Amino acid sequence: MRRPLWVIMTYVALLFLAVATAIPNFLPATARSALPDWVTNQTVSLGLDLQGGAHLLLAVDRDDLAQARLQDLRETLVAEMQALNQSQATISSDGLTLSVGADDALFAAMQESAAATAQPGTPVDFTVTHKDGILRLALTAVGLDRAATSAADSSLEVIRQRIDQVGVSEPMISRVGDDRILVQMPGVENPAQLRALLGSTAKMSFQMVAAQPGPGVAMLDLRDGTGQVPVENRIALSGDRLDQAAMAFDPDTGRPMVTFAFDRQGAVTFAEITAANIGQRFAVVLDGQVLTAPVIQSVIPGGQGQITGNFTPEEAQTLAVLLTSGALPASLEVIEERSVGAALGADSIRSGLITGVVGLALVMVMMVTLYGGWGLLASAVLGVNVMLTLTALGVLGATLTLPGIAGIILCLGIAVDSNILIFSRIREETAKGAVAMKALKQGYAQAWATIFDANITTLLAMVLLFLFGAGAVRGFAITMSLGIVISMFTAVVLMRMVMEALVRRRKPASLAIAPLFGRVPAPGAFSFMRRGRVALVVSAMLSIGAMTALVVPGPNLGIDFTGGVQMVLRSDAAVPLADLRTAIAASVAGDASLQAFGDPTEVLIRVQGAAGQATVAAVEAAAAQAVPGAVFDRIDLVGPTISGELATTGLIALSLAILAMLAYIWVRFEWHFAAGAIVVLFLDITKTFGIIALVGWEVNLTTIVALLTLIGYSVNDKVVVYDRIREHLRASGDTPLSEVIDRSLNQVLARCIFTSGTTLAALLPMAIWGGPAVAGFAWPMIAGVVIATASSLFVAGPVLVWLAARSPAVVGAPA
Repeated sequence: MRRPLWVIMTYVALLFLAVATAIPNFLPATARSALPDWVTNQTVSLGLDLQGGAHLLLAVDRDDLAQARLQDLRETLVAEMQALNQSQATISSDGLTLSVGADDALFAAMQESAAATAQPGTPVDFTVTHKDGILRLALTAVGLDRAATSAADSSLEVIRQRIDQVGVSEPMISRVGDDRILVQMPGVENPAQLRALLGSTAKMSFQMVAAQPGPGVAMLDLRDGTGQVPVENRIALSGDRLDQAAMAFDPDTGRPMVTFAFDRQGAVTFAEITAANIGQRFAVVLDGQVLTAPVIQSVIPGGQGQITGNFTPEEAQTLAVLLTSGALPASLEVIEERSVGAALGADSIRSGLITGVVGLALVMVMMVTLYGGWGLLASAVLGVNVMLTLTALGVLGATLTLPGIAGIILCLGIAVDSNILIFSRIREETAKGAVAMKALKQGYAQAWATIFDANITTLLAMVLLFLFGAGAVRGFAITMSLGIVISMFTAVVLMRMVMEALVRRRKPASLAIAPLFGRVPAPGAFSFMRRGRVALVVSAMLSIGAMTALVVPGPNLGIDFTGGVQMVLRSDAAVPLADLRTAIAASVAGDASLQAFGDPTEVLIRVQGAAGQATVAAVEAAAAQAVPGAVFDRIDLVGPTISGELATTGLIALSLAILAMLAYIWVRFEWHFAAGAIVVLFLDITKTFGIIALVGWEVNLTTIVALLTLIGYSVNDKVVVYDRIREHLRASGDTPLSEVIDRSLNQVLARCIFTSGTTLAALLPMAIWGGPAVAGFAWPMIAGVVIATASSLFVAGPVLVWLAARSPAVVGAPA
């Protein structure tokens, strides 16, 4: 059936528009800037790992928040006691509970205060009990959750003001969950300054210095670590009265300092304090540390002052920004950081292009060798596939990350699977004597169900990866999903249109789809089932050995699951590893390890276990001492909270992926096929895990991405095999099942080998030239693809026979 001309022209117009939209992605930035905005507004945005920048996930410090709420509750209690003219008895605290001797009047007053904190349909912020003359006030979990959410909401604007004042272009600041804030800043070259800027509460106060320690006096540390100062607990003037602050340089010494000015009320209070305390020391306190404590020489009536100290220009600028933007309502801690230098981002783009070009070239060579001119045509369609994927990413506003590039490259190998299935079916129809057009139509018709089922399984894995992943992992899932859907369109629709047009124009007697060299090979007669029991036993034994390897030596867990810090240091000269190791050991708590790369100017620093901002700062200080002028190309910080969540979500994603495959195959086939696929999939995954443990590859988020992708690929392979077995079972009559399986496996043998070959051709360049991040995905995938292909041919059949022996029926039709 010929397609109407308007349908063909619509396809041509849409393809031309999509390719034209994708072309600006390949132009340099200078060339793109010269083009009109309407030409480049659909260009794909690059992720932080490609353009450089910082990704920080901040969380409200629950412990600090609880103490602040407890102090507020204490002040409320004191205020009520004063309002009732009651003497202020000693208030004791135990965890999140305050206790004080009280009468019924104070009990009633605090009950009213507690009721005022409740919102419609929600509990109060604190509970009030009165027994044996003791009043107890206890903070509630709901109240703390509400306070954490409110603190995160209020912190957004403060963080935005702080970032705007340091000149970061196009930052992305958003809420994540109930009490977290995600900050992404492209192009940032100094994440340490921003870490200090965002992690500091910036609660500032002006307090008198006491003559000596005593009641109502606290010993506070000096900022420079030179000692402590006895400071009165009473706040003489709050930092809330600050109107402006700026960095300046001391005209006498030339050192950086911070100047500040109070608002009108603050200026009046400041003048009164200085007038009444001439000759006394006045402490400037920030987040519990004394910045400076000068002696008041005279009255300061203008409400202006300066903070001096041993500041660097960056520290003075950061302090000025903190004071100007105001204090955060609660402390924020950096629980995850992913920072990439611009130079490393450029290297990632370059390596991505190299691996992509080499991968595409290898896939093209294989396709042309296997299918001649038709393989060249299929390879050309792969180029269209890449263009359409980039266009779709641009239209959706998605961000292209390094794992996303890996997804595009992997799709090059997987996408041709549809063509391989179709070409195989056309060859079979031609061998039966069908004319060219009939062979083409029958080939597409018979391959469609298998193509659909096989790709849906991979899509299911990608959907779960998107739901449970974050950041670059989601970028991989989006890119792979788009690539799979687009590959189905290009193979089933676009490629078919071109093939039909060529067949009609050339009018060949038959459609051979011949290889570049030799003739089309006929299906063999290898007896897979004769060795089925041996293959099944060997596979089971290897899986048992693999599970043993998961215990001894065990997996090499990365910081994504253990928590910790991983930093890549680069220097202009060779890095003195011994000096750096000594400096880090002296300043960093925990087990720090150094690993040299092939380049002596680069080194990987890893500190596993509980780590935070202090750990990163300590490593940076040690590196500055041991390797002057060194820079950090990459910083990965994963706190214990995030590492636990990543491990949990990773296990959930893997489990749900297996269940989703089971459910889909059960619906499309029958329980025998579903159970068989899951058994073989279990054997595949355990072997892959075992190889990862034995070789010592690091297990991180990238590994989970690889395993989820592998689950989709493995089930894809099993679907192709089981679909052919089911097809022959319907027409086999009383033919023994083992013979049906042998015939089916011989017919799909070439497809399984060819598909794994093209997939490996796309993966090998990633493993060799893709860099550590991509190689961590490619090597487990390579191992898994080899294992999955072998199990599809040698294990899937025997498992099905074993299940069939325990059930009267195996044949099933799709739902």
